[in-house]
Amino acid sequence: MNTLISRKKFLQSAALACAALFVSVPPALAQGTPVVKQENAMKLTQEWDKTFPKSSKVDHQKVTFRNRYGITLAADLYLPRDRGNKPLPALAVGGPFGAVKEQSSGLYAQTLAERGFATLAFDASYTGESGGEPRNVASPDINTEDFSAAVDFLGLHAAVDRERIGIIGICGWGGMALNATAVDKRIKAVVTSTMYDMTRVMSRGYNDSMTLEQRTQALEQMSRQRWVDAEKGSPAYQPAYNSKPASGAAQFMVDYYDYYGTPRGYHPRAVNSGNAWTQTTPLSFMNMPILSYIKEISPRPILFIHGENAHSRYFSETAYAAAAEPKELLIVKGASHVDLYDNKAGKIPFDAIADFFGKNLK
Repeated sequence: MNTLISRKKFLQSAALACAALFVSVPPALAQGTPVVKQENAMKLTQEWDKTFPKSSKVDHQKVTFRNRYGITLAADLYLPRDRGNKPLPALAVGGPFGAVKEQSSGLYAQTLAERGFATLAFDASYTGESGGEPRNVASPDINTEDFSAAVDFLGLHAAVDRERIGIIGICGWGGMALNATAVDKRIKAVVTSTMYDMTRVMSRGYNDSMTLEQRTQALEQMSRQRWVDAEKGSPAYQPAYNSKPASGAAQFMVDYYDYYGTPRGYHPRAVNSGNAWTQTTPLSFMNMPILSYIKEISPRPILFIHGENAHSRYFSETAYAAAAEPKELLIVKGASHVDLYDNKAGKIPFDAIADFFGKNLK
């Protein structure tokens, strides 16, 4: 029982902090089941099923490509309608963690395509319309590779100038974007928006509050869960994130629900919109810090964007301090974490993002 109680505390501290990666639940619910059962065959929707309206200023196309591990990724390619004949600067966009391309990343991609960029919003491996089994599992290595695979695709596209490719990472994909830029020298500039370092929050808890005892007990339970999963031949899942937070819940949890759990941002394929991660998803994140080589992004520029009132602001501030020049930190006045998911509050600084890439993708 002590282990289960500690596991609950771990979920409360580490996982509540990240776009509802996990939900604080009684120990009796620890053995979850998959909420969404997906078929092995990839089926791409062709109708417009985004959480934002379609723009008349861009051409949109569903595309697929494979990453280095052989997983086929599904993506939305956006091109400016009045693009002329010259190759375009391009941007790959991922995130937030547990979201799909029909949500924030697609909005960022379409808006920046309106401003003259070729853009690609993609679903991470094992999520959304992308391939990979089992469903709804994440990996700091594979998800970093997903960004590089998106760069592969863009660099081979006839409309793109492969020497002018940048990337954008939103929320938990902000850390992935920095990690990808450090290792993939083809990426010329990177923007993070409302960033999370997923390896930090899973290994240390929100505001680095996890004790060594809590970490050890959480790893003990997840390690033993592997035997259960191996015996069954399929992974156990966390309880679904689909209920309105109780009265008195942290404001960021209320904000997450207001986005993922309401028509504002709900999408049935998103992990955070009533689905669930596998119970053992945190294992590799807890043992693999992804920002170890952030200084090696230099001399390529970084723009960190975060809300003034975001509970997660410290992730951008500490990453900014660790990064080498050239770097910028843009704090959006009055904005929360979720305000930078969509433009409901008019807080996403698209002008600043377009100017940053316009200056640095020459």
